[in-house]
Amino acid sequence: MTRTPTVRASRPVTEAPDWARLERELFAAQDVAWRRFSDRYTRGDGRLVFTDRLGQGLDDRDGVDDFYEPFFNWPTLYLLGGDPAILAAARRHWQGVTAQLTEMGMLRDGIERGYDWFHQGEGLLLYYALCLADPDDAALRELGLRFADLYLPGGPNYDPVHRVIRAPHTGADGPRYGFVDSDTYFPWSPALRPYGLPLDFVDGVTDFDQLAGDPHRARSYGREMDRRMGRGDTVVNLAVTSLATNAYLLSGERRYADWVLDYVMAWRDRLTGREVLPDNAGSTGVVGQHLDGRWYGGHYGWAWPHGLHSVAPATLIGAVNAQLLSGDPGYLDLARNPLDATLAHASARRPDQMGTLAGRWRPQLSTMDGETTLMVPQRHNDSGWFDHTVLAAAWPITLWQVSRDPADRDRIERLRAGASWDWTAVHPQRRKEEAGHEEPWYEFLAGRNPHFPERTLRAALAVTAERVEAIDHDPLDPATGPSALDIHHWQDRNPVLTEALLLLTTGSPQVLYNGGLVRLHLRYHDAGAGRPGLPADVAALVTDTDPGHTVVELVNLAAAPRALIVQAGTFAEHRLRTVAVDDGPPRPVEARYLRVELPARSRLRLALALTPRTESPTYRAPRHDPGDHDDRR
Repeated sequence: MTRTPTVRASRPVTEAPDWARLERELFAAQDVAWRRFSDRYTRGDGRLVFTDRLGQGLDDRDGVDDFYEPFFNWPTLYLLGGDPAILAAARRHWQGVTAQLTEMGMLRDGIERGYDWFHQGEGLLLYYALCLADPDDAALRELGLRFADLYLPGGPNYDPVHRVIRAPHTGADGPRYGFVDSDTYFPWSPALRPYGLPLDFVDGVTDFDQLAGDPHRARSYGREMDRRMGRGDTVVNLAVTSLATNAYLLSGERRYADWVLDYVMAWRDRLTGREVLPDNAGSTGVVGQHLDGRWYGGHYGWAWPHGLHSVAPATLIGAVNAQLLSGDPGYLDLARNPLDATLAHASARRPDQMGTLAGRWRPQLSTMDGETTLMVPQRHNDSGWFDHTVLAAAWPITLWQVSRDPADRDRIERLRAGASWDWTAVHPQRRKEEAGHEEPWYEFLAGRNPHFPERTLRAALAVTAERVEAIDHDPLDPATGPSALDIHHWQDRNPVLTEALLLLTTGSPQVLYNGGLVRLHLRYHDAGAGRPGLPADVAALVTDTDPGHTVVELVNLAAAPRALIVQAGTFAEHRLRTVAVDDGPPRPVEARYLRVELPARSRLRLALALTPRTESPTYRAPRHDPGDHDDRR
């Protein structure tokens, strides 16, 4: 036990900075908005208003994630400093939705019966964030360990001899081979038409509409998908590593960490000697075993449906988790390969030449001052690379934030140099993952976008107001809710916005949406209230995230003193070496935490030197007793 170092602000706030005022306005607006959503779309026990059913029809395993996703970032708002009531609400909704889905037969003992991990990862974001917010909750811990055990050696879903997760669809029921429980059939939905054929080499089938118009042929094609794609491992299963990492953080049991490292290493071994990371491994671990030797063609892999859009986040999730648990940066090579493999085939293209995910980039491309911009192919099948789009900077920026390798920053600079659209522009867009502003934030950190904080906060306030307006005037029948075909309705109206607050207060991008754990450069605890997050009336702005020179401005707008604890890393995995206050010299601290005293209407600037990943990651929080400044490690 050592005393927590303490610093104290001495500069008065003569005029509140616009960013600080807007930041606190956004916190206040959010605390009103989430209540409106709860009142309109949920029942008293937390479940969503929904009188239709899931688990029926051709796509009978789909939909679980959509019930949890409307609340995915609610615990994060609490962790940042939102009203404590939102944590209780998020927990109630998690419990209510779990009961609701169990009654529909989609869950067993609180766990999804079995579906792909592109979607299961999305659905688990709420649970992971609840664990981070309240790691001492016994029910959360019990579920997390029991769920993770399904994938460890001895569990039904993992083959430790061949180091494969046995199927693309896994869960409480073990491997659910194939893709549906009803009649084997493809296509399951006309909505899949833009993505074309999952297998482009099946004899006699050359076009999606051939299957849509011929039930006999659709059943035959579905059986071929089951045989080739419905068993063995697929790269998006790397998202399971968050489940095991979460179990390790909850329990401290090394077996969970060991499994993560072994499974991620299995995929690194599959990359060895290849130019591109394969997306599949057969039942005995052989790449292409069920696909006539093809390294592509696995479910949610390179060929279908989204290619890079599913491969890149999955490899990032696996690599970042392995690096967190081992401290070995070599695991990050797994995440670099999909980015570099597609960039090797990049070319300048017009917006009208974009492929299946073109809609995601309309706001950005509308600001183009050139005819073409850099795009990469998302997908690969027997015809080669195809389906070009802008490479989302969120992935290389997240990678660089974790690695701090100059080569990873060079990759971002290549994207920036090839872009014909304005990387400083802040668009008031809001997709379900509540991300998409990594480029203007990157420019802010580079000193090329000085007004980003105010612009992104105003945009977030505007979107919050629009969402509240949409909730208040929603024509959806409040007694029945949406149909099973429109369960994205809730995600489209979730008014909780955390991206701007994450970027500005913690110096961190939004969570990787397909199953990542929240990763914060800096984290705060209210020392007076004994809870996570910034204290009331305190605003924070991180202007530099370099580990050797992390800079954060803290402003107390209140007429009363506040105290907070600054933590290095989400899991206190970094160590604070030195701190400099305002223009003062650096002083040694050598601790996980730093206590900051903020007198009434005061401010200070901290320049921190961190040593990354020197401490064992933990969910445990520092002590909050104002009279005990010991560092709890």
